[in-house]
Amino acid sequence: MSLDKLTAAIRDVPDFPKEGIVFKDITPILSDPALFRAAVDLMTERHRGAGVIKVAAIEARGFIFGTGVARELDAGFIPIRKQGKLPYKAIEASYDLEYGSATLAMHIDAVQKGDRVLLIDDLLATGGTAQACVGMIEELGGIVHAADFLIELDFLKGREKLAGYDVHTYIHC
Repeated sequence: MSLDKLTAAIRDVPDFPKEGIVFKDITPILSDPALFRAAVDLMTERHRGAGVIKVAAIEARGFIFGTGVARELDAGFIPIRKQGKLPYKAIEASYDLEYGSATLAMHIDAVQKGDRVLLIDDLLATGGTAQACVGMIEELGGIVHAADFLIELDFLKGREKLAGYDVHTYIHC
């Protein structure tokens, strides 16, 4: 499956979630089994044999890819959720994003000291969300192996907030 086919399947939705934002809709990828498999395979392949113990993914669309990647790497899965959504003790990190601010949370026992963690999300925009997640992983003693995103909005320069980390994206907008 070509990267061109994945790119072509992404639908732009103007003025969502608010005016001036062009939302990158991945549901056409998710609804096509071949495209969905291709996306998970892309996000998995470069990490095989890298010693990834856990895959952390960001609510909600990151979960879709993160669980598939975790399964393929035979790694555990860490859900990073919005504040107040996790049932156990959690650490939290607040951040700014391109259209507001938010707080994410992760269970305090999700990462053990020395765990090699791969961070997955569908989209890298301003980088604030990923930066907050990296901070929580490291606060718990984890090692951030890499951060992979299916799509990157290059004009927002989000990778600058992840300087010093292995950041990889597949589709650039």
